Amino acid sequence: MTMNKIVLIRHGQSEWNELNKFTGWHDAKLSQKGKNEAKKAAMLLKKHKFFFNFAYTSMLKRAIYTLRYILDELNQPWLSVKKSWRLNERHYGALEGLNKDEVIEKYGEKKVILWRRSFNITPPMINIQDQRFPGNDIRYSNLNINEIPLGESLEITAKRVIPYWKEIIYPELKKNKKILIVAHGNSLRALIQYLKKIDNKEILNLDIPTATPIIFDFNEKHVPIKWYYLK
Repeated sequence: MTMNKIVLIRHGQSEWNELNKFTGWHDAKLSQKGKNEAKKAAMLLKKHKFFFNFAYTSMLKRAIYTLRYILDELNQPWLSVKKSWRLNERHYGALEGLNKDEVIEKYGEKKVILWRRSFNITPPMINIQDQRFPGNDIRYSNLNINEIPLGESLEITAKRVIPYWKEIIYPELKKNKKILIVAHGNSLRALIQYLKKIDNKEILNLDIPTATPIIFDFNEKHVPIKWYYLK
């Protein structure tokens, strides 16, 4: 039986992860710990002799730089990389940049858990006059303003991630190409939910660790049959 694999990796720890802030679409850098995590993930992939035909990542530097560390270690810095906003982290709306503990103090733990962990409840939205609105960022200047989020639930995040998988990534998998996706906790959570048909309640319990390779095995019909963390 032929089997193809894809590798999913959440970026290494960012500076805002370290500061316990809601990050979302803010372009936080990798922390020193995050750089070390990325290098460790790269060495693990090298140990298992992974080689890739295509790599996909978001428009955010914490994912882009994690991918660079990996490709450098694999001696594949030349690899074709596609970057898309559709793989960005979930947009946390008006919570972006706020300390998570301070938000809990202000709104209460129950409400914050709903914003962070429910499937279809969005956080408080920003408006387009807010300096944090991604429409002010040149990297999103080619998007229709209606595509740019003001705040997202996991459900809304999935509505941009899954079409990108179906239209861009999956056709390459069907050609038996070896694929690496470096993205974010919620964009990967949305993709894993789709691939494994996990229900809306159960997916909320899935925590994706930073810079830990997740392997998905697909059968000869390109149907996912199992997933596991690389050790």
